[in-house]
Amino acid sequence: MKTGPAIADILKREGVEYLFAYPVNHLIEACAAIDIRPIIVRQERIGLHMADAMSRLTKGRKMGVFCMQSGPGSENAYGGVAQAYGESIPLLVIPQGYPRRIAHIPPNFNSTRAMAHVAKHCEPVTSGKEVANIMRRAFSLLRNGRGSPVIVELPADVYAEEAPDPLPYEPVVVTKYGPDPAAVKQAAQVLMAARRPVIYAGQGVHWAEAYAELKELAELLAIPVCTSLEGKSGFDETHPLALGSGGRAYPKAVRSFLDRSDVILGVGCSFTETNFGISMPQGKTVIHATLDPAHLNKDVKIKHGLVGDAKLTLAALVAACKAAGATKRDASAVAAEIKQIESEWLKEWLPKLKSGDAPLNPYRVLWDLQHTVDIANTIITHDAGSPRDQLSPFWKTRAPHTYIGWGKTTQLGYGLGLAMGAKLACPDKLCINVWGDAAIGFTGMDFETAVRERIPILSILLNNFSMAIELHIMQVSTEKYRSTDISGDYAAMARAFGGYGERVTKPEDIVPAIQRGIEQTRKGVPALLEFITSKEVSISVPK
Repeated sequence: MKTGPAIADILKREGVEYLFAYPVNHLIEACAAIDIRPIIVRQERIGLHMADAMSRLTKGRKMGVFCMQSGPGSENAYGGVAQAYGESIPLLVIPQGYPRRIAHIPPNFNSTRAMAHVAKHCEPVTSGKEVANIMRRAFSLLRNGRGSPVIVELPADVYAEEAPDPLPYEPVVVTKYGPDPAAVKQAAQVLMAARRPVIYAGQGVHWAEAYAELKELAELLAIPVCTSLEGKSGFDETHPLALGSGGRAYPKAVRSFLDRSDVILGVGCSFTETNFGISMPQGKTVIHATLDPAHLNKDVKIKHGLVGDAKLTLAALVAACKAAGATKRDASAVAAEIKQIESEWLKEWLPKLKSGDAPLNPYRVLWDLQHTVDIANTIITHDAGSPRDQLSPFWKTRAPHTYIGWGKTTQLGYGLGLAMGAKLACPDKLCINVWGDAAIGFTGMDFETAVRERIPILSILLNNFSMAIELHIMQVSTEKYRSTDISGDYAAMARAFGGYGERVTKPEDIVPAIQRGIEQTRKGVPALLEFITSKEVSISVPK
């Protein structure tokens, strides 16, 4: 067996069903030969975004894998690898490399070296005889510990080398580890004694599938729960103890409860300081439960650290609280306070959420979208900028991983690939990406990929013909040179690609258009609904 087919065989054994790719990489043919379906994209970054969603939605059981050519393909792919690294997403990247004799000679792009600081591990295939060991290391790192990309570079001259036959490879062992029992006991005592505790849940809750344990702890001690943007949908946002999620924009209850808390339990989160996440107040007692000990005291000063899988950690906290005598507390007072704050906040925003203006207010579009789809059977993701900030505070998730949140790094156009990857991973779900006219400029060509590869997603485009959130910082360049103006007829573009495209300009047409778009996806046709909106720049940042 040659090295290339051996790698394909290993991918098959590890449960990989799709190879997201852009030619030329000879692994594409080897995978197709054994029924791993290649998904060919229009640009490398989108393929990585699709692989990203595949890993997220299957919790890594069907690992997202992307391959590309050496040189320009690997260079173009860098941004997608960096995005996955920022979001702690495990995905396997297999760039073709230059032949070994010139792999380290400038100006050749060496993925092993160049991508090392945005990956958990980078390694070239140095010999066909070593392929099983190299791939075993890769999958072990992908499936254990905190997620991050792993790079296995395949030099062009290694592809056809002989690999061991039969191939000595078995799927890797997946392990979990839990926190120190003494630390758990101490943290439980702090939580039980707290006057106004708050739980801040990150995407580690998703990866550990710790939904039931999070709910049990919250209900046991009547603790309100907010999530990071990445953790959104990890806790039912219609639950009486739900505060919502914290990104650049957030519901008022999130800020109110965090600021007035005495104890904050961060679970499955990194507490990374970012402009696109909720900031943590100073002077609180912080319990940090994280999979990665490198996150402890990284950005937030903590009093207690619990290192381990979120499911194991939360289960241990529940058990420790019960062992210390905790019984289910009455949550009615906390729930009433949350409801009151939320009602007051929503009242302030209803004029925008139900606006009858034309051009359309984007908040009205997203409000109508939320009240038209079956939220529990929908997977939605935002894009960078206004779509993220206008969607995340108001969209109430009800079921796990029905919202793909992101924001440690904010590359425009990320949402399209996430929606396509989500649809492949969860074909029975309605998969939606919400983007703006700036984001579609980056990755809009790959709507054709959705058509060609028969991936029936629903794209909601908010088009205000402007880089609206930059208007206040680019006043001179806008007035003199119209530098923030952008244009396009994107519904026509979608139709030209063979999908369904519709432009909407009137408030009364929003819901019927959404219904028509959904119906097209049920027929297997990707749909793009282009809503012509105002240059809305207000976001929810309550004090």
